[in-house]
Amino acid sequence: MTTPTRDSVRNLPPRWLQTTTCPAAIMVALLAATPALAQTDATTTQPLPTVDASPQAAAPAGDDTSGDVVVTGYRQSIASALAAKRNDIRITDGISAEDIGKFPAQNITEAIQRIAGVQMSNINGRGSTISIRGLGPQYARTTINGQTFASADFKDGFRYDIIQTDLASAIQVVKSPVADMDAGGLAGTVNIDTVKPLAYKGPSFVAGIKGYHSDYRGGVTPKINGAFIKSFADDTIGVMLDLGYQKLKDRGDYLFIKNWYQPGAVAGASDVQVPGNLRYRRIDRDTEQLMGSGAVQWKPADNFEALLQAEYSRDHTTYDTRQMVFGRWAASAVTVNGKANGVANNISISNFNVDNNDQPELRKLQTQAYTGTINWSPGDTFHVRAVGHYTQGDAKLYEWATIDEVRFRGGGTLDISNPENVKWNTASLTDGSIYNTANRTWFAFVDGATHIQSARDRAAQVDLTKDIDAAGIKSFVFGAKFHHESFQTLAYRHDRDGDMDNLAAYPEYGSIPDLGSTGVLVKNFLGNDMSIPHQFLSVNAPLWQSILRDKGISVPDTPDYPNTYRVDRYIPAVYGMMNVDGMLFGKSVRGNIGARYEHTKQDVTVSVTDGTDSSAKLIGQTHVKQDYGNFLPSASLALDLTSRFVARLAVAKVLVRPLLNNQTQMADTIFRDTSSLRPSVSVSQGESRLKPLTANQADISFEFYHGNGNSITLAGFYKAIKNGTFTQFYCPSSYDGVALNGVVSDCQSADGRTDYSFSRKLNDNNVIHVKGIELGASQNFDMLLPVKGFGVVGNVTVVDTDAKALGTGFNLRDLSKLTWNLTPYWENQMFSARLSVNHRSSYVQDASTSFFVNGGLTHVVRPRTQMDVALGFTPIPALSFTAGVINLNDTHEDAYQTTADTFQMTSRTGRTFYLSASTRF
Repeated sequence: MTTPTRDSVRNLPPRWLQTTTCPAAIMVALLAATPALAQTDATTTQPLPTVDASPQAAAPAGDDTSGDVVVTGYRQSIASALAAKRNDIRITDGISAEDIGKFPAQNITEAIQRIAGVQMSNINGRGSTISIRGLGPQYARTTINGQTFASADFKDGFRYDIIQTDLASAIQVVKSPVADMDAGGLAGTVNIDTVKPLAYKGPSFVAGIKGYHSDYRGGVTPKINGAFIKSFADDTIGVMLDLGYQKLKDRGDYLFIKNWYQPGAVAGASDVQVPGNLRYRRIDRDTEQLMGSGAVQWKPADNFEALLQAEYSRDHTTYDTRQMVFGRWAASAVTVNGKANGVANNISISNFNVDNNDQPELRKLQTQAYTGTINWSPGDTFHVRAVGHYTQGDAKLYEWATIDEVRFRGGGTLDISNPENVKWNTASLTDGSIYNTANRTWFAFVDGATHIQSARDRAAQVDLTKDIDAAGIKSFVFGAKFHHESFQTLAYRHDRDGDMDNLAAYPEYGSIPDLGSTGVLVKNFLGNDMSIPHQFLSVNAPLWQSILRDKGISVPDTPDYPNTYRVDRYIPAVYGMMNVDGMLFGKSVRGNIGARYEHTKQDVTVSVTDGTDSSAKLIGQTHVKQDYGNFLPSASLALDLTSRFVARLAVAKVLVRPLLNNQTQMADTIFRDTSSLRPSVSVSQGESRLKPLTANQADISFEFYHGNGNSITLAGFYKAIKNGTFTQFYCPSSYDGVALNGVVSDCQSADGRTDYSFSRKLNDNNVIHVKGIELGASQNFDMLLPVKGFGVVGNVTVVDTDAKALGTGFNLRDLSKLTWNLTPYWENQMFSARLSVNHRSSYVQDASTSFFVNGGLTHVVRPRTQMDVALGFTPIPALSFTAGVINLNDTHEDAYQTTADTFQMTSRTGRTFYLSASTRF
């Protein structure tokens, strides 16, 4: 990593300085305040505390917990998480609940984005996936109670928005793996723990109700939840049941340029890229979720315990995507009026086609998981742990699109010279008369797909532990695990596209509704920002498709064999570990040294067809098999230099296989679309032959704990990654006897009549290096301020890499090199207030990670800072109220093409408000 000089810092743009100096200054202030706040802390060596739910247990031994402040609420969750971090031999970070139903965030992603090195990605403004230390969501392994939680619809890593916080007692991000953990977490492993009945000491019943209000959707959506926990038979049997139900509504508006002409494609533009179209895209999303968790725990004796845990999630979400696609306009129709920084930023278009598109979607997701665990100690020094686990995720995904394409003969002008105020002038978007027979160029009553998907994981594990407690060795652990993971997708198409040259084949054509009287008027697009038309008439897909039914025309699902496949992986593993607990140079040292061997047999079943599109007939099936083994050593050591100062070192080799989900394309596919006005051919090479990614990594951490819930952490990390995968877009000189233009980002036949797209997934045999630094601090100010209860939590992560440019080799997709978050808070026994500020710097995306990017191009998402606020009121211990705002500062996601002052995409999602009440007894 290059150290900035004084001159380089002076020349940085003001926006960069604003986003980096603010958190850095605050972190320095926290560090400066630490000595004064820690002066009263004891300095003698004390034994480490045990992790417990009580406030007293969360304080390190020797800390003064007396005084006027009772540690509860958010501060208690910080203290509990720090106690767990301090006790762990691994390098971890986490967050804990003070009590069941009192997790300190509204969803899981909002909680863990406050952990050092964790970044959150939004979908329609709702937190969805996370990245750790700059590595994409697909490289973060997620478990619930240490086991896989399957879903058939995790598009790019685990989707955290299907987990309700009421189920979580703690979340831990493990950044340095040990041998008894499943492989798969290159970036880290996120484990979500649910409540274990016999360990819980709080109230037996908790109930809550909450209302959400979306700035852009209006109305109030409800959430209700309840939990019951009880111990019986002299605390030998415990039961827990937690149920939650919620509805959510949100909306995202997107204005973007999808296609670009390369220099020379447009007259007078030999030195600049030219926008190839402009798109409006509005997505209204309605979600209904049901979440449940249960557990039965039996401990008849101190040496025997049985635990059965179950989780269930059901998510039904409807999407209504309304899109106006202006273009793709022909290069010959474009006149360049202005250009700068390699881009034509002001153009006129003489005429173009407009696709008016309404695409309803329904996604029905369901996941269930069951885990049985037995802990038995047949002797004082011998322990047995056995685990059986089954999880299944099912997804039924449906989409139906209606498209009415007409020609806008008056053309328009597009000015993107000011990325904060795009100007777009064209014909009226609310004039339904434009959609007439003379102007119509193409139509589709229904275009869509159905995917029926299922993911499963079956696992069995046995660990044998022998206590030694001699010569610094605490115990030896030997274990074995077998799991079979599978993913299957059945793909179908249902299309009835119109051909204006053969209208006799479409008797329903004469019944196309009059858009002027039946179209849906979309208002307030993009929140009325930018100098663009903010209202447009949208086609009504349900009405169009009802016409087909009224005329007795059915459009059945027909098998899409090229996109139907099954993947099975059989993974036996064995491992051994030595747990260390002794003295080194008079200091306590704890740790774990071990190794794991995993053998993988993979079988991909794909279809053999007589054609290359969705109408192809099935001839048979073929199998693509792989068989490989990996030796994965690891070591984690924690040295307690003092009662408050801990140093850690961890090294490991990690393994990541390609994900099994609906984004994983295992089979080679060729899709030909000859029904559209402009034919297209898409050729994509699957992932069935890819090697697994491996990495050697090292972590070092220094942690200082002072006072109850106060700490400072400085950590460094390094990863050397091999066989990372990447998507390469290319355009050959010819294909299937057809001459092509060879332009990757705008691949066409030489005659310009057919669009082509070529992509392939490849392994990068080069070693890619990733290195970074994390700084975190938690501090209360009770000793400095006359008013008790103030504090702050913050962290900064800086990541650097020598990865190649996107599309040329393995790259850390969506990598923000700088992230930070800061959470100042105040609370007493009755009131609380908390502000969270989360920042991530810019990052690059290509078509494999963003819908808004075309072909071999990339764009850069601008830096983004989001603020959330939460207020609490607890008049009596059994009753509490919470109010808050998510995205308080109404920030939005923007991207640029080529240079930072070039517009490519902007979005608006608005704020979300919530109000909740809960009771416990």
